[in-house]
Amino acid sequence: MTATYNSDPSTSSFRTAPASFVFPDDGLVPNSPLPFLLYKGVIDPGDDPAKAIEGLFGANGWGQMWRNGVYDYLHYHATVHEALGVARGHALVRFGGSHGEDFELRKGDVAILPAGTGHQCLSASDDLVVVGAYPPVAPMQVTRPTPENYRLAVRVIPQVALPESDPVYGPEGPLVQLWKKSRR
Repeated sequence: MTATYNSDPSTSSFRTAPASFVFPDDGLVPNSPLPFLLYKGVIDPGDDPAKAIEGLFGANGWGQMWRNGVYDYLHYHATVHEALGVARGHALVRFGGSHGEDFELRKGDVAILPAGTGHQCLSASDDLVVVGAYPPVAPMQVTRPTPENYRLAVRVIPQVALPESDPVYGPEGPLVQLWKKSRR
C-alpha cells in the first residue's frame, strides 16, 4: 500500500507549498491521518545553514532542537510531531514505515512528520547535517515498531495536540491549515 498524495490549492500563496502525503497504518507503524509535509528547497541556508534552520524553527515556536542525521533503523515518535531540516548534504529517507515511500532530502528541504510517522535513513552523504525540532507539547521518545508499542501508540497519537505554528511559515502556514482540516 502506498501513501496518498494531496495537493491543496489553499497553500499556493506560500513561496513554497508543501507536498502532502498520508501513509496508511501498517499494523506495526501507526503513521497518522494527518498529512506528512515535505517542503523542497524552502530554506536558503546562507553561510551557517544549521543556524539558519534553528533560527527559523525557533522563531516559529519549535524547540528541543538537535543536530545530527536520521537514525538508520525504523522508528517513530508517538508523543510529538517532528520537523527535520536538512542543513548540509543529502539522504534517502523512507517515511511511512516498511511499506512507505522513499524520499531524497537535500540541503534546504524540510520534512514535517505528524506523530506516529515511521521514518528511517536508508543512505546519506558523509556531510549530512539535519536539524530536528518539536512543538512545545511533550518530550520526544523514540519508538520501535513492535506489537506492544503499536497498541500503546494508537491510543496516544490522537491525543497529541496540533502545533500552533508551521515550523517554516508560522501560525498561518500550510501545516496549521492542512492539519486542522484533517482533524475535522
